Amino acid sequence: MSSKKDTQKSARSTAATNTKSKGFTDEERAAMKERAQELKAEARRGQRADQADGESDVLAKIAEMPEPDRAMAKRLHAIIKTSAPALSPKTWYGMPAYAKDGKVICFFQSAQKFKSRYATFGFSDKANLDEGAMWPTSFALKQLTAAEEARIGALVKKAVS
Repeated sequence: MSSKKDTQKSARSTAATNTKSKGFTDEERAAMKERAQELKAEARRGQRADQADGESDVLAKIAEMPEPDRAMAKRLHAIIKTSAPALSPKTWYGMPAYAKDGKVICFFQSAQKFKSRYATFGFSDKANLDEGAMWPTSFALKQLTAAEEARIGALVKKAVS
């Protein structure tokens, strides 16, 4: 009876190794690894962590982005700093993000991050954007015009109010 169970067990495990996993994509796994590294770095910094550390991390992530995402990320960084100076820049899953009291309020995801056709500017559930029973929490970005910049600035101000 034992040999029959062994045979069945090995047949199942062999079948499982021949199929492609439908779990996380390579990009998702990379983002999770980046998040783990960010948490370790935050723990190492501890009390001495300051806004300058987070800002240098964000600027380094922005510098790694291909155009036109890099230009959008630089502009968003400036808009967010102007609209909500109380937010602290930090990286979050390898993306530029902005936090209040250690909680991410908004973030920028480049199109190449998850091989998407557009970049995304999003807000977490900590953002104060509630409007009735339904409201948007992320926006697709193909380019930034003056109208989008003004709207983003107003949303960021509202999110931290």
